[in-house]
Amino acid sequence: MLSNFKYSILLLSLFMFSVGKNPPMREFKISGQAQGTTYSASYFATDSLVIQSQIDSILNVIDLSMSLYRPNSTINKFNQMPKGKMKVDTHMKNVLIKSFQINKETDGFFDVTIQPLMSLWGFYKEGSNNVPDTSRIKHLLGITGMNKIGLKKDFLSKANNHMEIDLNGIAQGYSVDVVADFIETKGITSYVVELGGEIRAKGPKPDGKPIKIGIERPPTIDLNDNGLTHIITFKEGAVTTSGDYRKYIVFDGKKYGHVINPKTGYPINKEIMSVTVFAKKAIDADGYDNALMLMSVEKALKFVEAKKDLEAYIIYKKQDGKIADTLTTGFQKLIIK
Repeated sequence: MLSNFKYSILLLSLFMFSVGKNPPMREFKISGQAQGTTYSASYFATDSLVIQSQIDSILNVIDLSMSLYRPNSTINKFNQMPKGKMKVDTHMKNVLIKSFQINKETDGFFDVTIQPLMSLWGFYKEGSNNVPDTSRIKHLLGITGMNKIGLKKDFLSKANNHMEIDLNGIAQGYSVDVVADFIETKGITSYVVELGGEIRAKGPKPDGKPIKIGIERPPTIDLNDNGLTHIITFKEGAVTTSGDYRKYIVFDGKKYGHVINPKTGYPINKEIMSVTVFAKKAIDADGYDNALMLMSVEKALKFVEAKKDLEAYIIYKKQDGKIADTLTTGFQKLIIK
């Protein structure tokens, strides 16, 4: 029989052994709906450190800030008020700060004040069959522009009664970042967060395998028979894609992409079919991809090559109608051979 002393030593040794042995890592998956689309999050941990109700709560708060489909959202209150200023929440402030930055860097190709033009072209409702009148487009161009809104501390102002903003071109990327940052506060170092096709990921997986992200191809081309143009991998970063084949309207059998050119007032209908952007944060990738859609291929590549921590893959139509693709040097390094 063991003495009490020896028995205690044995129990202590067994306890120390069990504590020193790391429990196995498991993959946890969460999915749901938010911002008029779906989201998913997967992460590796020893326990369910993040649950769906937490992510739903985060996205609901962001919706109450910037969703055009929530009647009492902060953005709708701003759009419906006359000229003047109002206090905005932290989420909207963060997105507006980045929006002003991207607007300046892209020479106005990214512009959150084009909401009236989006409405005119019928992007918020079904059944628009007629191309808007040229005079109406010209009129709206005169009252829009980010020089007609201002952000000072926590207050957003507008210069006229008709000014309305739309943050859909960047808010989803921001939402992905907020969720990803929350996951990281739990000590999680391997995850993928996706919302409406916008992705942020961090790896590798616990077994050392890299996280892989597929880039979809436009349905009108066949660069690959598996529905993907490329598969990329990286340790940490975000990937978003903007394409004229994803959201569009049709007038007289002609498709117009969902991105409005703030300089002309017309939806895109030109050489670039899609732009996939890689950046450290999803807010950057999401904001820049729309602006790049409005540039020529040459200008878009030159712009991205000059930006630190930004890479791009572009699919476009050549003058002879054939489909081609091009990419930055940094994006090439992300592709799995």
